[in-house]
Amino acid sequence: MTAYASGERSTPWGTLGCELRAVNHRFLELGLRLPDELRAFEPLLRERVSARVSRGKLDLALRLRPGEGSAALQLDEGLVARLGELAGRLRGHFPELRVGLVELLQFPGVLQSQGADPAAMQAEVLALLDTVLDEFIAGREREGARLVTAILERVDGIERIAAEVRTLVPDIREAQRTRLRARLAELAQGADPARVEQELVLALQKLDVDEELDRLASHVDEIRRVFTQREPVGRRLDFLLQEFNREANTLGSKSVDARTSRAAVELKVLIDQIREQVQNIE
Repeated sequence: MTAYASGERSTPWGTLGCELRAVNHRFLELGLRLPDELRAFEPLLRERVSARVSRGKLDLALRLRPGEGSAALQLDEGLVARLGELAGRLRGHFPELRVGLVELLQFPGVLQSQGADPAAMQAEVLALLDTVLDEFIAGREREGARLVTAILERVDGIERIAAEVRTLVPDIREAQRTRLRARLAELAQGADPARVEQELVLALQKLDVDEELDRLASHVDEIRRVFTQREPVGRRLDFLLQEFNREANTLGSKSVDARTSRAAVELKVLIDQIREQVQNIE
């Protein structure tokens, strides 16, 4: 689901900043933007995030803003010399080539912070990330609670429609039996009554929706149970919605009455609305 969190932390080397944002995604996809000083921590950062987030397209950005009293910067003179040699070779092809001092200093690795203790820096980075993750997850949980309410309202609607169809089934079945019996009587003058009754039973069995209604009720119970769990449920909900949709399609295909046809359409509308919301749930 969509979410955003950010934070800053003062360190002996300057101010650490962290931003974490997410949009909907079926799986976990994490993109990182790190300054050179923190790039060595990338595997650890990925592990830390994936341990607490299992779904979504996430962008994690960290920055380090040097402050007064922070570690001194050192020029990598060897790198500068190599860049100068490269510029000299290219000047014959590009006579107008000019590189400003600011541009040169911004080249990755030209300026390096000295004196930072990697273990201490790692501890600071992880402490800030944990704080931002706490805020990020708390925001997701608040949004998730609202989504659960919206989804369960639609689940209630599915249950209500299935109950209404169940009350209609006896009348629909009896009306269909009467129509089929009359049709068979017209088509089978002098036919064996036992054979006519057998054909009638077979025709009614093909139109029976009791199993579909029972499975819908079971899926409703399961989706409510899933929301009581304290673990990622998004993929389980994806599977349940496939099952919901299968029952609604079968109900529609077996319908011989305008009321059950409308019910099947209403079920599919509710199922699609739930599917849209489930994409936001971890």
